[in-house]
Amino acid sequence: RGKVAIFIDGNNLFHAARFHNIDIDYNKLLRVLLGDGHLFRAFFYTGVDAGAERQQGFLLWMRRNGFRVVQKELKTFYDGTRKANLDVEIAVDMLSLAGRYDTAVLVSGDEDFVYAVNSVAYKGCRVEVVGFRSNTAPKLIDVADCFIDLGEIAEKIRKEFPHGMKYEDRDIHVSQQPPPSQTFIEPVLAVPQPPPCSVVEDLAFNPAIGSIIESATDGADQFGPGGDFIRVTDDQ
Repeated sequence: RGKVAIFIDGNNLFHAARFHNIDIDYNKLLRVLLGDGHLFRAFFYTGVDAGAERQQGFLLWMRRNGFRVVQKELKTFYDGTRKANLDVEIAVDMLSLAGRYDTAVLVSGDEDFVYAVNSVAYKGCRVEVVGFRSNTAPKLIDVADCFIDLGEIAEKIRKEFPHGMKYEDRDIHVSQQPPPSQTFIEPVLAVPQPPPCSVVEDLAFNPAIGSIIESATDGADQFGPGGDFIRVTDDQ
């Protein structure tokens, strides 16, 4: 799989995982998605509320554990909802970095990424889509080289909590954004499925996250020395 670049749509993943009552352990998730490849970059995109201390603590943990956090301030709309759309940032990063990685792993179920996935594939990169099948657009699955159903590997990426802890009390990625507009229900048809991606069967041999981040400087200069890759927009 060569150099692997991982792009996580934080809001989409959060709501899909909550729909399935699963809390993601991002250390485990990163190891599973990396497999036998070499990590180029792991990006995590999310809307942020500057006053949400729990979310700020979560994002700080992500930065210290191998992720580049790309964030945008939540906007408040006339109906009271708060939202930050980072689809453009994800698509631009996937395309601008194509050629500097061999495999792109997109963690999202959003159909809006179909064109971006096709464009990256045309540049000669392998593209894998990751998500819960019932929350992933069929068209997005169709254009990927393979699809990883998180529902099938839930036990490998699930965060463990003390017995009896309520879902609301868990230290999770707190998002005030609305969930995706719909759940995708696949028709029961005998249609061919994309080949499944191979996942790591045993995580015991994987090193700590900090030791698997590619130390070479090729392709990393544009992010600045040691700094977090945080996109600043006019909305902030």
